[in-house]
Amino acid sequence: MSDSSSSELEGPVLAGKVVVVTGGGRGIGRAIALACAAEGAKVLVNDLGSDLAGEGADPTVADAVVAEIRGAGGTAIADAHDVSAPGAASAIVDRAVSELGRLDALISCAGIVADRSVLKTDDALLSRVLDVHVKGTFALVRAAGQVMVDRKEGGAIVLCTGPSAFFGARGQSAIGAASAAIVALTRSAALELRKHRVRVNAIAPTARTRQTEELPTFQGIHEGSMSPGHVAPLAVFLSSSLAEDVHGEVLGIAGARAYAFRARETTGSFSDGRPLSVRELRDVWRDITRA
Repeated sequence: MSDSSSSELEGPVLAGKVVVVTGGGRGIGRAIALACAAEGAKVLVNDLGSDLAGEGADPTVADAVVAEIRGAGGTAIADAHDVSAPGAASAIVDRAVSELGRLDALISCAGIVADRSVLKTDDALLSRVLDVHVKGTFALVRAAGQVMVDRKEGGAIVLCTGPSAFFGARGQSAIGAASAAIVALTRSAALELRKHRVRVNAIAPTARTRQTEELPTFQGIHEGSMSPGHVAPLAVFLSSSLAEDVHGEVLGIAGARAYAFRARETTGSFSDGRPLSVRELRDVWRDITRA
């Protein structure tokens, strides 16, 4: 990473910037929206205000975060689009540009809960998960990326995925599949947009929120030790010029621990050029899988 100027280290790192935060009404998204505003950004807070399954709508959820930002002297507007709806991504981005003047960063946190095993996930639930997490996220990256490319001043896109994309999780087959798609989108879009100075990265947070508090992982864990507040600084960092050389990373936050996910191939086993037989594959299995 390049050296940062003293002004970036001393003053608000998002001063003069406009940031869109989807899913910004509660939990991690809310913490990120507040942190962006505290670092000088004008914020569009998008949240449908739905329940955990993505049903219903309550515009006051986004309104409350906007009121909190304005009460602290910041600038923010509320938006209640459903990110999975056709045209919603473009409408969200267009509002940021028309009402706040520009778009410097998109932070995509909108998501739903689908605690079902693969055998109990019906088509309707699978479609809803993919619509919100994959199609909605893809559309946001496309809309925000186009604005940033056209403006020719660069920008930052930060997506939210989950550790299940790498390790799996019981009862999270649909969410895990969607999370893996977001990882692939992050890395592919980062390669495509880097030449335009648009950075694309992802966060895979582990935090206690209304979406996770009932999971066995969080039983007995105090909320303050793995709070949304632990995640927010990383999102702000990735949205700022302090991370101007960071591209295609998937970063984890679990309380006090910050880390990066890495995908690596093993050295593998080599044949003499002919296809290995089924039994030969069994014989060299340890060589194939050895790290």
